[in-house]
Amino acid sequence: MEFPFPILDANSPLSASTPPFTVSTHRGFLPINDPPASLPPSFAPLESLLSRMPIVTADGTPGLLASGNLGETVEKELPDLSEEVEKFKDDAAIMNAIYRDYSFLLSAYLLEPCHLRFLKGEGYGLGRQRLPAVIAKPMVKVSEIAGFKPFMEYAGSYALYNYRFSDPSLGLTYSNLRLVRAFEQGLDPTSSEAGFVFVHINMVSHSGLLISGGVEALNGASLSDRIRFDKGMKDMLEALREINKVMDTMWNKSKPNGYNTFRTFIFGITSQSMFPDGVVYEGVSEEPMSFRGESGANDSMIPLCDNLFQITMPDTPLTEILQDFRQYRPGNHREFLQAVKDHSDKVNFRQFALDDSTSAELYLRALDYVRDFRWRHWCFTREYILKFSKHPTATGGSPIVTWLPNQLQAVLALMIQVEPYCTNNDVAGEAGIKDVQEIMDLVRSQQVTLSKEVAKYTSERGGGSVTPSVRSS
Repeated sequence: MEFPFPILDANSPLSASTPPFTVSTHRGFLPINDPPASLPPSFAPLESLLSRMPIVTADGTPGLLASGNLGETVEKELPDLSEEVEKFKDDAAIMNAIYRDYSFLLSAYLLEPCHLRFLKGEGYGLGRQRLPAVIAKPMVKVSEIAGFKPFMEYAGSYALYNYRFSDPSLGLTYSNLRLVRAFEQGLDPTSSEAGFVFVHINMVSHSGLLISGGVEALNGASLSDRIRFDKGMKDMLEALREINKVMDTMWNKSKPNGYNTFRTFIFGITSQSMFPDGVVYEGVSEEPMSFRGESGANDSMIPLCDNLFQITMPDTPLTEILQDFRQYRPGNHREFLQAVKDHSDKVNFRQFALDDSTSAELYLRALDYVRDFRWRHWCFTREYILKFSKHPTATGGSPIVTWLPNQLQAVLALMIQVEPYCTNNDVAGEAGIKDVQEIMDLVRSQQVTLSKEVAKYTSERGGGSVTPSVRSS
């Protein structure tokens, strides 16, 4: 039986009610249509606040966050627009844009005091512990309709639904991207904040081939069609190679010494010292609420590989956080990833790959790209965060030192298990490709290096488990 999950293509009919984040082979995990850059006229008060909010506004002048005046301005100017939200419930694109914009205002309002203290070198301290009803009520309503948590998310707001084009005729190329909303200097397309978002968008622009290749390989395994399986795996290798190539541009597009100047605003509530008791959403509930912050860990590309390739994560509290992150993805992405996992387990995707030496090598090389992705992500953590901040948790609330190595060590361990099934056929057809021995030498070296680095940073920062255990698959 072929993979049954419905996936859109370029010719699929769409309606105004089609969720923007519906998985497709032509747009991948990006929204099926480019996001609206502005809201309907009835949301003019929200638009006005957001245009004046960034530390540096579009015209280069200091904004409300620069002076620390956002909170009082919100309380003076913003009306409750909950009834306006309801009027657009049948327009999925507009609902997603309203969600995006309220999430920016919400995060800036709660974390403004933390940013001001951070600039003084005082640490983050406490954020605002109560969210005013004029933000809380419309945010909860739009989140329920659009299918998100009532807090900033990676796909639905901060990154993948936060771009427009300088020249619409040029389409989705890096130099043509502009942010719709920003916290710091992101409205300048050359800034580190803009680069941080644009690199993520550019990576995900290659996810269509990753999806179609994955489905092809899964169908090959389902039907015991080796040719189809290998073709799908080669497509995935091509996509992963491009994704990693784009990821490597982060070093130049978003500088390590610039990241922490806007990072404050993408922290969440869960597991953060800024919100020890959660946040009360006034007008919604007096019971404090808690949500994870914006995180690239909520992207769907590597989780697709995890689920398809049957990469078994260790049975640790760190993996429980990984599972919790699944809630912070668009609904159709969640359903697709679960369907991939279920079908891959049903047909035993990994075993089908290992039953043939050519397929096994394609599988190993795909794992190597996942390893490369996760290793680079760890390097970003070292250079962008650990060197500049002692805060113990990442923006999503995971432990900053041990969480990424938890997943990376699982991939390294699996690659060692797969190695005996490979005969170094150079099956991928890539110029200058590493042979299997070279790949595995690096794997073993990184296992040792990673354990040493985690132990070092854990010791320096005072506590925690230094080496995540890895359960054999």
